[in-house]
Amino acid sequence: MAQASSERPIIVLGCPRSGTTLLQVMLHSHPRIAIPPENRFVLPTYFHRLEFGDLEEAANRRALAEFIVQRGSKFKDFGLDRSETIAEIVAGPPTVGSALASLFRGYAARFDRPRWGDKRPMYHSYIDVVLRLFPDAQIVHVVRDPRDCAASLKKMSWWKRDSHYAVSAWARSIENTENASRSWPGAVTRIHYERLVTDPEAELQALCAFLGEDYDPAMAEPDRLAPVAVPERKHWHSNTRAKPTTKPIGRWKTELEQWEIALCETVLKDRLEEFGYELTGAGRPPFEHLARYRVAHATMKTGRRSRILKDRWKQLRERNPVAA
Repeated sequence: MAQASSERPIIVLGCPRSGTTLLQVMLHSHPRIAIPPENRFVLPTYFHRLEFGDLEEAANRRALAEFIVQRGSKFKDFGLDRSETIAEIVAGPPTVGSALASLFRGYAARFDRPRWGDKRPMYHSYIDVVLRLFPDAQIVHVVRDPRDCAASLKKMSWWKRDSHYAVSAWARSIENTENASRSWPGAVTRIHYERLVTDPEAELQALCAFLGEDYDPAMAEPDRLAPVAVPERKHWHSNTRAKPTTKPIGRWKTELEQWEIALCETVLKDRLEEFGYELTGAGRPPFEHLARYRVAHATMKTGRRSRILKDRWKQLRERNPVAA
């Protein structure tokens, strides 16, 4: 297969705890691709973009650069020099996308890689933003059994919501990526966590075909580069430091309560069957849990629609193009 003719960004997303970090490290193991640890500056920079004024002015580009590399933004995980990064943004094109892309290119340059990417599970709710910033990006959606996602989220100290929201997060990741596939044909592909750990070579070969890259066997050995791509403080990603394993598959059978299994299989029945996940026949959950799920799902969908409408209003006041 011929290598990619363009160096298109690669964006990894999905329901939290679906295997996006594992795929991040697998892609980072490719000799042409670099995907840094998860950041917290892309979305805030986009949503604060009007505050920086006309980016044709160098002083405003400097203010933008200083915002991006500010303390607490996870910039330090990129291993880049702060002053050099700011200077590059100031000297670069007057768009928010270009400023952000310069950080990812800088990270890729550390490893002598021509392609860069980004990974954040909840980008599935912001695909419109991602593609405004990086119009030629390729979106990779990781799908995992929603029951395993919910079981894993329950154990995460940073997950502050209940299982109703966990199930909704999975459903929304499917809905959002399907909508994106219709709006941006050819920009989105899906891979399955279960196949990724059961037969990584086959699943990664298919992914590389989508990306326009030759498959490299190193991708199936992500444990070799996990210490580089995943900060040690993120102990909940410790599985990435070992070889891909099927052990996490089906843990929901012992880690979810009966009502949680029933909730998943009731509200996601068609999706579970579509993706080949076997149902247990758990029956319907108590009405209380169905009602709480409906409220959670409606709340998150309404919040997303409100965000999109507000952003469209902001777009009318943009002083500069956004795209890299």
